[in-house]
Amino acid sequence: MHAYRSHTCADLRKDHVGQTARLSGWVHRVRDHGGVLFIDLRDHYGVTQLICDPDSPVFAEVEKLRSEWCVRIDGDVKARADSLVNDKIPTGEVEVFIRDLEVLGDAPELPLIVFGDQEYPEETRLKYRFLDLRREQMQRNMTLRSDVVASIRKRMWDQGFREYQTPIITASSPEGARDFLVPSRLHPGKFYALPQAPQQFKQLLMVSGFDKYFQIAPCFRDEDPRADRSPTDFYQLDLEMSFVEQQDVFDTAAPVIAGVFEEFGGGRKVDAPAEWPQIPYKTSMLKYGTDKPDLRNPIEMQVVSEHFAGSGFAIFAKLLENEGTEIRAIPAPTGGSRKFCDRMNVFAQKEGLPGMGYIFWRQQSPDSIAQERGISVKEVNALIKSGEIVLGNEAAGPLAKNIGPERTEAIRQQLGLGVGDAAFFLGGKPSAFERVAAKARVTIGDELGLTDTDRFAFAWIVDFPIYEADEETGKVDFEHNPFSMPQGGMAALEGDPLAVKGYQYDLACNGYELVSGAIRNHKPEIMFKAFEIAGYGQDEVRRRFGGMVNAFTYGAPPHGGCAAGIDRIVMLLADQDNIREVILFPMNQRAEDLMMDAPSEPLNEQLMELGLRVLPREE
Repeated sequence: MHAYRSHTCADLRKDHVGQTARLSGWVHRVRDHGGVLFIDLRDHYGVTQLICDPDSPVFAEVEKLRSEWCVRIDGDVKARADSLVNDKIPTGEVEVFIRDLEVLGDAPELPLIVFGDQEYPEETRLKYRFLDLRREQMQRNMTLRSDVVASIRKRMWDQGFREYQTPIITASSPEGARDFLVPSRLHPGKFYALPQAPQQFKQLLMVSGFDKYFQIAPCFRDEDPRADRSPTDFYQLDLEMSFVEQQDVFDTAAPVIAGVFEEFGGGRKVDAPAEWPQIPYKTSMLKYGTDKPDLRNPIEMQVVSEHFAGSGFAIFAKLLENEGTEIRAIPAPTGGSRKFCDRMNVFAQKEGLPGMGYIFWRQQSPDSIAQERGISVKEVNALIKSGEIVLGNEAAGPLAKNIGPERTEAIRQQLGLGVGDAAFFLGGKPSAFERVAAKARVTIGDELGLTDTDRFAFAWIVDFPIYEADEETGKVDFEHNPFSMPQGGMAALEGDPLAVKGYQYDLACNGYELVSGAIRNHKPEIMFKAFEIAGYGQDEVRRRFGGMVNAFTYGAPPHGGCAAGIDRIVMLLADQDNIREVILFPMNQRAEDLMMDAPSEPLNEQLMELGLRVLPREE
């Protein structure tokens, strides 16, 4: 027999009854039923119930076992009584009577309990991650991650891609975040960088004639942490193709992403790739306030500035006198109660705004008609009964009173709302309120039950602007990826830079950016012009991107690609709100590894060898 096991803790079935089995694993739970000990033994594959009583030659040793001790047992496979069968586990029809026991590794009192689903502080979970990972949910998450990566690899190979590995130690390159720098021992005073993405290398592979590349690539960015972003490193499906246009990339990436969500989505609806809308960036920002909209929520914002210009609501009327300002409405079907409107007003205040204007529509009351017509309520009721008066809707709320019935009715009709509905309003320069508007839209959809939570909804966001201007200085710089081909090529760069759109695209799913990519700018003369507009001369471009610029002078093919975030994909599939739940050994919110004590102070000998000196940070 094998030294440690004849079966895993998920293998034994009723047809093994009467056999001898050897199992190894961790003591999941111990129960003492009046001198008869029941032990749930767990390994990566499952759980088997063990039983031991005074007839066992190792009963005294078994009595000493505690949670999470690692043990090896030999025993007889027995059938459970019908009334004791556990249908929740595959081994639930049998149990193993312990005949021999070896403790492979004991354990002191645990800082966190593996059995059950108790909540622990994140700091505790990350410091003792090796214990946290033993928990059932974490085992499922990490197994899911492994299976997703394997599925992605197979789907890419099936489409004719090959996987190539690009360097981990490379040159610093601006990708929109800070680099992690690595000092060179052989070249004092110079630094390598960990790649933010394999961007330049995968483009160089296209110049090298490899045509279809992919990689499950590690990426390193010194970023501030968020719930959906790791502060140090992450993995992405990185792909690039030669002789393609934007739609070719969509047609390649979409079946891979959709297939993974269909395979691992637990039966939730996945829209077919042909149904994924292509939404221009400008439209997405207007309707949803974000470039990663959650389309499970049907709410779409609209511009309603015309209804407030010159109105009795002075705050919005005066705002609209300033250039670049507008008023947007967030429709709230079924949200037409003062209680809900007040709740959303509190939401806006928590987001740092004075409040959020609202109108809600309700059925007209006999009182309001009586007041409007100057007759008694009794007379109104009689007219309603005779059919001469049909109760319609009326607008309510402070904002409605200020702008009057004609304007509120025009707003209602534009938004397609009716009795029992509401609308919320934000105004100013869009860049100042879009973030809050986007959060308000999501909150409204969730609270009113409008969001279809049993679905994965995808959308391509296209036509990103290449440039943006600083609001204070007016200086033009890149807003998005500087390596994107401008739509219209060189001719587009001769006009207004802020009007230039790139062949750049993202794939959004349920409010997260899953994929980002572009058709690349492979012509040196267009690249130099694009960087010149952003204030970078040819010498600086050659210094920063010399390898790629040089390669592009030797017959570079048109090419494009994208990258999909593995961590976010698994986070969505696992129904987790925090990306650290699907990463084996993540950092905490301060980018610290509590388990390995990183970052740590270097030894003086290491600093001397590298020719470095650490200066104390000024307070």
